Amino acid sequence: MSRPHTSLRTAVVWEVLREALDDRAKATGRETLDVLDTGGGTGNFAVPVARLGHRVTVVDPSPDALFALERRATEAGVADRVRGVQGDAHGLFDVAERGGYDAVLCHGVLEYVDDPAEGVRNAAAALRSGGVLSVLAAGLGGVVLARALAGRFTEARRALADPDGRWGSGDPVPRRFTPERLTDLITAGGLEVAAVHGVRVFADLVPGALVDAEPGATEALARLEEAVAELPAFRSVAAHLHVLARTPAGTAPSVR
Repeated sequence: MSRPHTSLRTAVVWEVLREALDDRAKATGRETLDVLDTGGGTGNFAVPVARLGHRVTVVDPSPDALFALERRATEAGVADRVRGVQGDAHGLFDVAERGGYDAVLCHGVLEYVDDPAEGVRNAAAALRSGGVLSVLAAGLGGVVLARALAGRFTEARRALADPDGRWGSGDPVPRRFTPERLTDLITAGGLEVAAVHGVRVFADLVPGALVDAEPGATEALARLEEAVAELPAFRSVAAHLHVLARTPAGTAPSVR
């Protein structure tokens, strides 16, 4: 079955996440898990997770995004399993239950929060023992490569040297991560890293028109993305990094 070009941007993450949720369900003996999606916006992941049969709470600061989430969940027939609440990673426990979730999704959040370490600690503290944390964040190598290929060599070098991985004052992303920096942040939050993947290694660099025009190109590109996702050399130049981590069974992450 073919898939749209846009799905290439999240296909690797989705496959890893779905497998992790299946494993968690088997480990707990419960078919329905409680999932928290911080910064989940309009439900790109929340709605598919709910379609697997799980209960999902989405925390997002945007009322417009939450309205779109409600509409999307209704259209997908999972409105009874998706709950949207207004909030953010800093005040997470004003709207979410501490230690109440089997899985926490933290996608596109750590780039923007004032304190990424606090964001990870809060996400970890929301997990039950043995729970799963899925983190998706912007990668430094990806923007350096993209700027260089666009002929913006000074910006590429600036991003490489900048502590936050920014290419200039006009950069819309406040912060980017290397694989090492991101995994260190997560382990410092009391979690065990299970896997690290590079996401969108090629998908953002290949013109969409080229993929759409060539029969079978979308599937071939998807298979290539999957093949390189775990290879360190390609992971380091991915547009985004995905880390799957777990709370050690029988323990709870400390919250400082």
